[in-house]
Amino acid sequence: MPVDVERVLPTEEAEALLELTRELAARELAPQVAEAEEAGRYPAETYRLLGRSGLLSLPFAEADGGGGQPYEVYLQVVEEIAAAWPSVGVGLSVHTLTAFVVDSFATAAQRERWLPQVLSGDWVGAYCLSEPQAGSDVSGIRTRAERDGDAYVVTGTKQWISNGSCADYYILFARTGEDPKRGLSAFLVPAGTEGMGFSAPERKMGLHCDVTTQVLFDGARIPADQRLGEEGAGMRIALGALDAGRLGIAAVGTGIGQAALALAVDHARERHQFGRPVGDFQGMQFLLADMGADVERARATYLHAARLKDAGRPYSRQASVAKLTATDAAMRVTTDAVQVLGGNGYTRDYPAERYFRDAKVTQIFEGTNQIQRMVIGRSLLG
Repeated sequence: MPVDVERVLPTEEAEALLELTRELAARELAPQVAEAEEAGRYPAETYRLLGRSGLLSLPFAEADGGGGQPYEVYLQVVEEIAAAWPSVGVGLSVHTLTAFVVDSFATAAQRERWLPQVLSGDWVGAYCLSEPQAGSDVSGIRTRAERDGDAYVVTGTKQWISNGSCADYYILFARTGEDPKRGLSAFLVPAGTEGMGFSAPERKMGLHCDVTTQVLFDGARIPADQRLGEEGAGMRIALGALDAGRLGIAAVGTGIGQAALALAVDHARERHQFGRPVGDFQGMQFLLADMGADVERARATYLHAARLKDAGRPYSRQASVAKLTATDAAMRVTTDAVQVLGGNGYTRDYPAERYFRDAKVTQIFEGTNQIQRMVIGRSLLG
């Protein structure tokens, strides 16, 4: 990239890890993005490569097969990957969200059974929380899991599920009781479970390689030993995991903004009008300055929240601040990148319009930015 990112990393190991990530992104990811996004092809081999490279398990303990890295390092890896290929950045963030649930709430026997596949890259996960009538309102979940002997029988529809029909396992939230907040439970459901199916992929504005589908449960039998945590603990599990997931999306938004900024700066250096580079004009410099400031603010907010998390301190409000700041910034920066490139920015021959399309949904998923404002406001008011 023509715009350097000045990072302050905690260890030499982390510096080497970021360098490895940049090399993989430049050599393996970037060359295939345009064609793969045009085709809407799920990047299964790319996830296997990231798994073999140890990039799908970074924030988990080495004793469990993870990378033993702090969250601030993991998020900067997500940013680098998202700058090269936003769909893969989102997929990595979603997978880590599912792994966080297994790591945090599985029993010792479940961890021994599942964590090796989850952290090695052999499995890629999907997070089945949202429903057609329950997006921001988790208490509105209608999918039911009825106890039947040593299993639960699950019926219902999940919607907007990233990795959709392509995942190897699903973290499912379903209603096991009538209480809106204490009647949800969490389950790990392997792919291929009888009674589970999928709709056709959504025809989305952007992130075409992030295959997004409904996940359909029609009397699927889930053994009781696949429940994660106590029955009725699903709301606490879901919302706790989402704080970490929001930081992943903040890093994705920052990566998209960084890529758009780099493209715009490169264009301003190379494009000549009236006998000189367009970057010589003050109007262009001010526009680029605002873009650069937006990206750096975004990075600062997610790193602050991550450092609180790494220190074991509450970070829920800061996660919402990071998600709100970084994804709103991504939308502004990608909009301005299209403007900087002019007519070229409006064509599919240049990536500016793809960055613009990819950025929009970051303001919507993992809790809309209106929900983030509610979280922040309520936290400030106590």
